[in-house]
Amino acid sequence: MSSVLAMVLAGGRGKRMDILCHLRPKPALSFAGGFRVIDFSLSNCIHSGISKIAILTDYRRAEMAEYINSWRRTNTGFRNLDILDPTRGSYKGTADAVYQNLDYLRKSDAKVVLVLAGDHIYKMDYRKMLAFHEQKKAEATIGVVTVPIEQTYRFGTLKTDSGSRVTNFVEKSPNSESNLASMGIYAFDKDILIERLSDDAARVDSPHDFGYAILPGMVGRDRVFAHQFDGYWQDIGTRDAYYKANMGLIETQPAFTLDSNWHILSEEPGLALMQKTNQGNIQNSLVSPGCVVKGRVENSILSAGVRIEKEAVVKDSILMAGVSIGYHTVVDRCILDEKVNIGRYCYIGFDAGLPWAEQNITVVGKGVSVPNNIAVGRNCTIMPGVEPGDFRGNVVPTGATLSHPAAKGVLSE
Repeated sequence: MSSVLAMVLAGGRGKRMDILCHLRPKPALSFAGGFRVIDFSLSNCIHSGISKIAILTDYRRAEMAEYINSWRRTNTGFRNLDILDPTRGSYKGTADAVYQNLDYLRKSDAKVVLVLAGDHIYKMDYRKMLAFHEQKKAEATIGVVTVPIEQTYRFGTLKTDSGSRVTNFVEKSPNSESNLASMGIYAFDKDILIERLSDDAARVDSPHDFGYAILPGMVGRDRVFAHQFDGYWQDIGTRDAYYKANMGLIETQPAFTLDSNWHILSEEPGLALMQKTNQGNIQNSLVSPGCVVKGRVENSILSAGVRIEKEAVVKDSILMAGVSIGYHTVVDRCILDEKVNIGRYCYIGFDAGLPWAEQNITVVGKGVSVPNNIAVGRNCTIMPGVEPGDFRGNVVPTGATLSHPAAKGVLSE
């Protein structure tokens, strides 16, 4: 589709993701063992026949660019992919990200600009939405899904008339009257987009954001329509949503699968060949190549290079690449970031009488080493940078956060 340019927003800090995104941009976060989150938007573009893609980076942009370049080298059949950094310090918002690249946009021969978030999990053929955009003679089209009314505060919500034209758009309202939620996927006529972004940039009081400024301003002024998407879509904006989306892959009847013709392209295809295993000491788990499992694994997801020693038990957990679990250790309802090392005779995620809830997940930050004989409760956070000597005593109580004093300034960026 030579007349379409996809601009993928991949510069967010992922503040609501807590420590999982302190040391990485959210689009580069591991998902399902062998993928990164941005792989899904990129794969959707390629399967949809979109030949021109621009990645807009900002937070930890060098790391994001390194991954994109590696992804591009692996997927050699697709090279028309540009990486765009801010031209003035940092982006003020999602709309400002595109505005700072207006020169790039003006030089493009595309007639339609597809603006995508780089941090959502879904498979979508954008050609259907683009055909709808053309059919309606729309100047802007918003991809939408229906969500439970109690979750609408997390999204931009909108109302439409009988012809799917948007009559109202409100971003993250605590009292939304509609459960039609924006997916953060927008199709714009290029010329209209340039005009509206230029108008917005001149407003000193604007948040320079598509959801808070651009789209509400276009409703009633321009032809804005909503395109309903009926497939699986998940905004992994919090660590609980991230945990739930991963664990949903191993449900008896998962709402979302990775084994289909709409395959997800990754940086290292060999590592993405995880298998759902249900035999021996591994039960109902996704296990990536290169894992060594001597203990027992239940209802969990293991990235490449995970090592689990004898008598150890891992259940209902996500273990990222290079994690090591020591002899006779239990890991229960946890997310262990890359290269975490758990010692012998530990219990990470023990239940101290806390009632079960989705948010009762313990997260251990990237590169942390937990000494032998340590118990960490539910809903705990062990910050990146924590050293073995920071564990005072043998118990980190439920709900506690443990950090290393010297790392606090680094992690607050």
